[in-house]
Amino acid sequence: MDLKLKYGCNPHQTPARVILPDPSPLTVLNGAPGYINILDAFGAWQLARELRLSTGIAAAASFKHTSPAGAAIARPLSDGFRASQYLPDRDYSPIALAYIHARGGDRMSSFGDVVAVSDIVDESLASVLRREASDLIIAPGYEPKALDILKEKKNGGYLVLQMDPDFSPPELEQRELFGFVLEQRRNDKLFSSDHFRDPVTARKDLPQNAVDTLMVATIALKYTQSNSVCVAYDGQVIGMGAGQQSRIHCTRLACDKADKWFLQQHPKALNLPFSKDLKRTEKANLVDQFLLWDQLSEHEVGVLEQGLDERPEALTIEERRSWAKQFDDICLSSDAYIPFRDNIDRAGRSNISYIAQPGLSNRDEDVTTAADEYGMVMVHTGIRCFLH
Repeated sequence: MDLKLKYGCNPHQTPARVILPDPSPLTVLNGAPGYINILDAFGAWQLARELRLSTGIAAAASFKHTSPAGAAIARPLSDGFRASQYLPDRDYSPIALAYIHARGGDRMSSFGDVVAVSDIVDESLASVLRREASDLIIAPGYEPKALDILKEKKNGGYLVLQMDPDFSPPELEQRELFGFVLEQRRNDKLFSSDHFRDPVTARKDLPQNAVDTLMVATIALKYTQSNSVCVAYDGQVIGMGAGQQSRIHCTRLACDKADKWFLQQHPKALNLPFSKDLKRTEKANLVDQFLLWDQLSEHEVGVLEQGLDERPEALTIEERRSWAKQFDDICLSSDAYIPFRDNIDRAGRSNISYIAQPGLSNRDEDVTTAADEYGMVMVHTGIRCFLH
């Protein structure tokens, strides 16, 4: 049983298809998917489903180019986050909250995303998606009104996929590459809170919220192209450093994104004097540039100021540093062991409190000592989660 695709990774790669299991757990309810759509949909679906299984909380993932731009479990919206995301002040269902947090982890990267949610899509979530730039959603089911709303997106071309939540693939998976077939046992290792209960640092306290957030970060890494490091806060990814060849570059990228996420909620960012009639995406782009003010060229500053009614006061280095220290319980996870303390030093600059990593490095003692110097709590899960 085949599902014909528009084309492969690129338009010249035709024909393309998905060979479906029989009976097929996948149903196309609207639109015509492409090869990359399917890759992202399956990665996002596994992540959202596994977050639900491991935490027991409604979960969502926002995928781009085979890695999560964001992932989250349902949490209430803080005033600062709501304002920074330009969200209407109304009630949202748990599954809508999960997606709002997943998309809001990196709203630049989530533009035109593939959405996966663990629960049935309701009208609350469909109404959120109606106003966002998104290409596809995959879910276990849809309320009739929600499906009607989604079928109207993109002039009727929005991709809507339904996946049987009880489907489990075979234990062995295969991949064809350059005429060769590789085979391995699929990564069916499930994380639970028990993997985050035995800190190796002097500080031992691990509240449940930190455990949940470490699980979100670690499970997100399982579906991210390696090497990867993830920073998460209050049940959502806020900085993903994916696909880097060196661990420190993963950590720098993840922490830089997390720093920006918090600074989006700084009063100077929330109160930028935007010109009239700017769209949300235009405002988000201007905030992003404002936070990089000291790195902009004279021309880029001029472009920024065109979208503002007056020249804003840039954030000082001290304002940036002191703002991050207002937020507690920030978590970091690494998909493989942390080899050098420079990763811990960079994490300390972003006020990281909790770290999860597999451990089993020759320099574990040095890395643990560094974590102790910053008063961090660090756990060794014993599980590497590379994805290639």
